[in-house]
Amino acid sequence: MQSRTVVVAVLGTTQTLAWASSYYLPAILAGSIGEGIGVPRSWVFGAFTAALLISAFAGPYVGRVIDRYGGRGVLMLSNIVLAAGLAALAAATGPVSLFFAWALLGAGMSLGLYDAAFATLARLYGHDARGPITGITLIAGFASTVGWPLSAYLEHALGWRETCLVWSALNLFVALPLNRFLLPLPRAAAPAEGAAGFSHAPVTWKPYREMFLLAFVFGATWFVTGAMAAHLPRLLELAGATPWEAVAAAALVGPAQVAARLAEFVVMSRVHPLIPARIAATLHPAGVLVLLLAGPPGAMLFVILYGAGNGLLTIARGTVPLAIFGPHGYGARTGLLGAPARATQALAPMLFGFMMDGMGVAVIFVSAGLCLAALGALLCLRAGRAPRDVARG
Repeated sequence: MQSRTVVVAVLGTTQTLAWASSYYLPAILAGSIGEGIGVPRSWVFGAFTAALLISAFAGPYVGRVIDRYGGRGVLMLSNIVLAAGLAALAAATGPVSLFFAWALLGAGMSLGLYDAAFATLARLYGHDARGPITGITLIAGFASTVGWPLSAYLEHALGWRETCLVWSALNLFVALPLNRFLLPLPRAAAPAEGAAGFSHAPVTWKPYREMFLLAFVFGATWFVTGAMAAHLPRLLELAGATPWEAVAAAALVGPAQVAARLAEFVVMSRVHPLIPARIAATLHPAGVLVLLLAGPPGAMLFVILYGAGNGLLTIARGTVPLAIFGPHGYGARTGLLGAPARATQALAPMLFGFMMDGMGVAVIFVSAGLCLAALGALLCLRAGRAPRDVARG
């Protein structure tokens, strides 16, 4: 079996390509795509929202497949489907072909983003997957830092259709070979009952209390993530920052995420994952307090605190279910837990935008309240490993 360092490097690289060529694509290309095929920009984001919803619904099934067979084949398929979706997007000529392309990309995202990568690591390493999960988020945390400038450069140099084709080629000729030749298969393709904490018993929402609490945590916090990803610069302008100050502050989200993940890896790796998750849930409300008290001068600290919290919560999405429920059925469980989160993330830009229009900067009380509610749910969870019979559903 490949060393963990190689596995982390491979998954970190392929995750960076997958995120940059799917989730982070509309922020740069939506206007050009809409203009190129003759539809409003909002239609492009509507197709993107549909893709996220497709990803949410497909997640549990993808997770079950990874639980049983391992993730290498699923991740390879994701590269092919993402490449096909990007090629279809490059060829789009109207609304029907636009939504078809994004439907393919939604399927590719369900097969190839963090949930699938985390499940792959859990299937390989069981309870010891926490370190590798943190490792791939450290690398893939730069997906927007790499993807946005590269997409913008390629669009300027070649055009938006050619940009989609370049990303398609990167999925086929870089990510696919890396996943095929450098990711190992699990030692047992179909683990026997009781082996390494796995079984074939169906995974459900049991134990209900813990599952629903975590589903609420991820749904609430990913709503905030989706809202900030779409509206952060405008929100800072409503708080009094100039357009330049807003953009400069918003650019700190990526570095803050990576710095927080590095701190989790170095400083907090020996504590229960619930501890950094609880800290993460407090950071956005703390940033809101700073922004309210300091005004525009506090914009950068607000963004840093939000970005750090978001970076830790991304890790928590992978590590908290592993610690509470164990490795059995991890992929299916994270698929179930991730479905509400992906749905709220998909709807967040539209809903938060409507609230901003009606409430102005006071809308930050909504995002802060959601994070505090998530903190309350996290405090209701025990910081201990689930018993074996609970872990098996």
